[in-house]
Amino acid sequence: MTMLQVPRRLFRAVLGAGWCAASLGLTACGGGGSNPLDNPPNVSNPPGAVGRKLSYVYFQKCINPIFLKPLTIHQNGTTSTNTCAGSGCHDNTSGTGGAFRVVSSAQPVDLGNPANTPEVVRDSDMYKNFYSAQGEVVFGAPMQSRLLTKPMVLNVLHGGGLVFESAEDPNVKLIEYWIKHPMPTGQDEFSSAGNSMFTPADPETGTCNIE
Repeated sequence: MTMLQVPRRLFRAVLGAGWCAASLGLTACGGGGSNPLDNPPNVSNPPGAVGRKLSYVYFQKCINPIFLKPLTIHQNGTTSTNTCAGSGCHDNTSGTGGAFRVVSSAQPVDLGNPANTPEVVRDSDMYKNFYSAQGEVVFGAPMQSRLLTKPMVLNVLHGGGLVFESAEDPNVKLIEYWIKHPMPTGQDEFSSAGNSMFTPADPETGTCNIE
């Protein structure tokens, strides 16, 4: 039996070995490339998806906040609370959570300001978060993307424990929708096509679509 064929309950048992230490009521996270049982740092996208981008505006408004909010974590038979961007997890400076990194202090960029050209946005901390998260994605395939399979412990190891218990979690719905709706071929991450991911179709006033 290969590692990927091991039942999910066994993976949870492995997580019970105590890969993450609890400190001050917060769960520290592992999962970096130095762990021999972890996954490689890169995601391979299928042929034909090369060059496609996910929506930056949807990420900024709907996805990045997920990384900053306190989330319930089940690990080692205990329940605690932490954020994805927490120290010891995916924090950009002190995280141990592999290739996925979050700058917790990143501020939204006003895309309506003509001064914020694509070059300016791509130099921002918010874009760093976008770029890192997109690197954990298989375009159009949420349940093959480590941005979801890791926190859901779907046949992969996650040093941070079980974060999303089911596909019905509102956070999963948002991430899933983002991954399922890449920008049209030939258009970049700032494409106005991203506006349709909100209701009404305005990132400023609209709510984040999930279906």
